[in-house]
Amino acid sequence: MALGQLLAGSGMFAAFCAFALVSSITPGPNNTMVLASGVNFGFARTVPHLLGISIGFSLMVALVGLGLGSVFTALPWTWHVLRAVAAVYLVWLAWKLATSGGVQDRDVARPMTFLRAAAFQWVNPKAWVMAVGACSTYVLHGNVWLNVLLMAGVFAVINLPSVAMWAVFGSALRRWLASPRVLRAFNVTMALLLLASLWPILAGHHA
Repeated sequence: MALGQLLAGSGMFAAFCAFALVSSITPGPNNTMVLASGVNFGFARTVPHLLGISIGFSLMVALVGLGLGSVFTALPWTWHVLRAVAAVYLVWLAWKLATSGGVQDRDVARPMTFLRAAAFQWVNPKAWVMAVGACSTYVLHGNVWLNVLLMAGVFAVINLPSVAMWAVFGSALRRWLASPRVLRAFNVTMALLLLASLWPILAGHHA
């Protein structure tokens, strides 16, 4: 009996880790923005952005696991408010990215700060889907508090290197995008991808 419970628990943990990895490393608003940040500012200046994503999202997972996600069920109108705020903010970010200057403006422009990146998770539709999906599907421990800590901890460990890979890739592309015209085209492309992430909001999908 104990062995069966152990095997079941390890299987659940492995499945959750796989979910955390796939959901963290696949394209979304966070990864699109850190890729663009890596190109425009380099990896070192993108580190606060990366830490803000990882810590901010882990906090979100903890709060959703403690019952915040049930607010959408009890008060459906809150989901519509979130969708509206997220849509407006993502459009604004896409506009800022598309109209950002070229190489000559890099010393003036600033990458996203730790606090802004952490706060962005609360209007990031993919982050909400990940957090609510994880907390409603996986149970890593029978104790609610330990379960929340485990989930938040696993996401913190897996999410940071996952999003960092996108920043590293963007930083590696910097020398290939040295031309202001090419950089502008890249930023416009990233802005369009950011707008494409609005589809789940406009389609009305939610976890």
